[in-house]
Amino acid sequence: MTSTLSWLDEITMEELERNPYPVYERLRAEAPVAFVPVLGAYVASTTEACRAVAAGDDFDGIIPPAGGRTFGHPAIIGVNGDIHRDLRSMVEPALQPAEVDRWIEDLVRPIARRYVEAFESDGRADLVAQFCEPVSVRSLGDLLGLKDVSSDKLREWFHKLSDSFTNAAMDEDGNFLNQERFDEGDRAKEEIRSVVDPLIDHWIEHPDDSAISHWLHDGMPEGQTRDREYIYPTLYVFLLGAMQEPGHAMSSTLAGLFPRPEQFEAVVDEPGLIPRAIAEGMRWTAPIWSGTARIAKRDTVVSGIEISEGSVVMLSYGSANHDIDVFDAPSRYDLTRPPLPHLAFGAGKHACAGIYFANNVSRIGLEELLETIPNLERDTSEDVEFWGWGFRGPKTLHARWEI
Repeated sequence: MTSTLSWLDEITMEELERNPYPVYERLRAEAPVAFVPVLGAYVASTTEACRAVAAGDDFDGIIPPAGGRTFGHPAIIGVNGDIHRDLRSMVEPALQPAEVDRWIEDLVRPIARRYVEAFESDGRADLVAQFCEPVSVRSLGDLLGLKDVSSDKLREWFHKLSDSFTNAAMDEDGNFLNQERFDEGDRAKEEIRSVVDPLIDHWIEHPDDSAISHWLHDGMPEGQTRDREYIYPTLYVFLLGAMQEPGHAMSSTLAGLFPRPEQFEAVVDEPGLIPRAIAEGMRWTAPIWSGTARIAKRDTVVSGIEISEGSVVMLSYGSANHDIDVFDAPSRYDLTRPPLPHLAFGAGKHACAGIYFANNVSRIGLEELLETIPNLERDTSEDVEFWGWGFRGPKTLHARWEI
């Protein structure tokens, strides 16, 4: 299939991963829903189109082809009906606000303190590698029951799964163009299974309060557990998306604040502004930028574009969060903009189950960082390079401070 706009045929994955915004700005203006050949799917690029597809009765959840190759079936983001309800019932109890409030401080704050104390006397740090990502992966890893897996290994896993999941480039026959990125993801999954299989063996007989143990047992008849093959695809989803999101939310928020010292100082002086700063950071650079999709259950029309039954539509939430019909000067990080709903966590019944958890990990992490190093500033001798189209955030964020 070819696109109706010839310039879309020239889009490459390299330019989308380096900087998707120019392509999607043009899409929002010319074709809010359009077929993009390199992705082998339609993309929805405006707020209106994304909401219509994400929450519409004409669409079901589906995992994008590269995501399906990475996670397998049944991953929670790509199933519907009874399986989707069961998987949501499996993961959601531990992520409900009342439950998260019970343990989030005791889980995350010591982790954040430990990481910031490790470099606070150095006067400089790469905040992505030394703080934001480690706090994010360690918090979720401990919640899942992976306390003996190092933070470096957890970061390695989520980066390899991310590279595999976003390996979407296809030729005109629908064949993937880059097998090597899938191979890296496969090796990560082999490592994950080598670690988690013995833990599952233990949790089947000796359940505890770890999330994976609850996934095995909760809602099951006495003496039965969910099959590990049923759980693994959703575990891979968590080891990628749920580990990536808080870390990149924190780093994008800091990257947005650093060039605006008056806004940065306001957040340091009033920590109560941190949740608002994070919300703007996630709007400005959505961590899950274009990582979810839907499939049309019937012929339908979205934003004036006819979508045939069976067509896959990728939801570009990062683009929708830059929609000029919704946000004034959307490419600018601005803590003072009126708070409006954004789509960083998706919409509809497949919206992110970990919204409250991710927001609180990000909040506690930034509280600890800014309380410990209030004179933090960006090291302008180093560039800030954002990367990613499916998942997006700074690759590095070098900062410095007076000791």
